[in-house]
Amino acid sequence: MALPGGMLPGMGMGGANAGMSEQERQMVKYMQMGMESCVGKTIMSGVMGAGLGGMFGLFMSSMRYDTPLTPQGAEIASLPIRQQLRQGLREMGRASYSSAKNFGMVGAIFSGTECCIEGFRAKNDLYNGVAAGCITGGALAAKAGPQAAAVGCAGFAAFSAAIDYYMRLPEDEKSRPIA
Repeated sequence: MALPGGMLPGMGMGGANAGMSEQERQMVKYMQMGMESCVGKTIMSGVMGAGLGGMFGLFMSSMRYDTPLTPQGAEIASLPIRQQLRQGLREMGRASYSSAKNFGMVGAIFSGTECCIEGFRAKNDLYNGVAAGCITGGALAAKAGPQAAAVGCAGFAAFSAAIDYYMRLPEDEKSRPIA
């Protein structure tokens, strides 16, 4: 597919910065530096986690099954439709906010921790994600006590290891079924 001008973006004749002024190149450089820094990655992961969590909470709240057969459902069903909608939307907002807060916190803690560990070790390998998962799981479960923190550490580290291992597999091994 050819674009007007006969070239694909970022191909030949100056690369991706072709046609940019010096000020635009400087701005792109600063944006790349910001996204590659641990602070930038932490903020970006927190914001994206909050966005995903908000959508997830909204979806899960809309799928909640309250029937008029339960006492709470019968109470809501007896209200006018406008009141029913108001209560339903209010509950969806609460669930969405709660999930957004939790997903954002998990994303920010994990991403920031992994970036710091990677910078400290100067390696990009499986162990960074495992260590970051352990720290994240332990930190999130710390309020519930040391035993919960240990279980959170182990669980999040195992999950991180499994996901990271799968993501590092060569493409041809990902397409084959597990058996």
